[in-house]
Amino acid sequence: MGKATGFMEYTRERTKERNPLTRLNDWKEYSTPFSDEALKKQGARCMDCGTPFCHMGMDLNRVTTGCPINNLIPEWNDLVYRGKWKEALDRLLKTNNFPEFTGRVCPAPCEGSCTLAITDPAVTIKNIERTIIDKGFDNGWITPRIPKKRTGMKIAIIGSGPAGLASADQLNQAGHSVTVYEKSDRAGGLLMYGIPNMKLEKEVVERRIQLLNQEGIDFVTNTEVGKDITTEELKAQYNAVILCTGAQKQRDLVLDGRNAKGVHFAMDYLTKSTKSLLDSNFTDRQFIDTKGKDVIVIGGGDTGADCVATALRQKARSVVQFGKHPKLPESRSSENMWPAYPNVFTLDYAYEEAEAKFGKDPRQYSIQTKKIVAGENGQVKELHTVQMEKVQDENGEYTFTEIPGTEKVWPADFVFIAIGFEGTEQLLLNQFGVNTTDQKIDAAYGEYTTNIDGVFAAGDARRGQSLIVWAINEGREVAHEVDKYLMGSSVLPK
Repeated sequence: MGKATGFMEYTRERTKERNPLTRLNDWKEYSTPFSDEALKKQGARCMDCGTPFCHMGMDLNRVTTGCPINNLIPEWNDLVYRGKWKEALDRLLKTNNFPEFTGRVCPAPCEGSCTLAITDPAVTIKNIERTIIDKGFDNGWITPRIPKKRTGMKIAIIGSGPAGLASADQLNQAGHSVTVYEKSDRAGGLLMYGIPNMKLEKEVVERRIQLLNQEGIDFVTNTEVGKDITTEELKAQYNAVILCTGAQKQRDLVLDGRNAKGVHFAMDYLTKSTKSLLDSNFTDRQFIDTKGKDVIVIGGGDTGADCVATALRQKARSVVQFGKHPKLPESRSSENMWPAYPNVFTLDYAYEEAEAKFGKDPRQYSIQTKKIVAGENGQVKELHTVQMEKVQDENGEYTFTEIPGTEKVWPADFVFIAIGFEGTEQLLLNQFGVNTTDQKIDAAYGEYTTNIDGVFAAGDARRGQSLIVWAINEGREVAHEVDKYLMGSSVLPK
């Protein structure tokens, strides 16, 4: 490393963010870039650690550890320290098709496995990554790469999320003709409609889609395969098909009052909000408006946090988020040792905003919803809950038991369900005739072939709900397999 003692001389700087109360008045990204000088110091903190665990990219105890796309993190950290931004960009793009996405919305499992994190705060990998790619666009270093030769092979990709886009990018550069089908009116999948604008501004997504289009990839939006075009037509027109439809089937609550008015899936709430913002800056009123209302979000993950942040910007009267697990510890427990992802308490952007507005964290821990109660008009008016205790039995298994006397009634005008996803929608898969297990496509990791010849699958549709870096990983790898299927061998990296 250029600064061998940098990790001893410099401390980690917190991500730069706009004032919480100020950013609640708009839908712009809440984070802001570091200065070049500050990032040079942050890059200098990267150690010459011998074995860079940040590269490893694996599941450890069912949680992602390290970078699944094997980013060359120490290399571009060193280049940033030395001020060689263009060279850093070249190293970054060797493994990551879309650093502008991962540098904004990836939870950075690489930082959890950073060697420095054994004793000190990790290297600020995610912020450096974002700045490298942003400089690439700002300085005109990112330009369309037009393939010099075309193979004559045609590939259809269904779904334009990160897995679909990554596979499209790779296969296009191999010289194949690629068409991406998207049932929504804009390409990008969850990048476009599932992640709120304050985390990922849509100009960033649209910029990449436009670049891919300039490079030769065709995007067909407002087109649902299986409805607007049949699966048989698709297979007849293309030499290979890749299913990257994501895990879109949202997990539902089964309890009394679920069908009350005002109870919605979280993704429906987020999608309508973003679409209305992009279509009309909310003047079309085609969104779920929580202004002046009591909002409860059920589910303690990132999607739930995004619902909290959205409701705050809509000027909700109150916002509470329910989670079934206890509050996380301030530091790693003995069961959560490095290099596993650190399961520790953090104050995400949405909770920081809620604290600034209401004076307290909106999260309620170890809580179970017992029923939803509607008023005479059918509109939800309250939720009934009970506190839970997480207990470990003699076999090491955890169970949740109710704590008597902790019942409580919460006022609610809107309830958003954010308890995860069950798998991919089955209708399209049935039309293709591909085999599934637990609502996921049967296609082995590393091979991506389904039981139907010429039909492949990658991303959340194959592996279930996961991280953007796994989607990019699988998009790149399925492209290698499809290229090999079509050409007999492949020059694409895997």
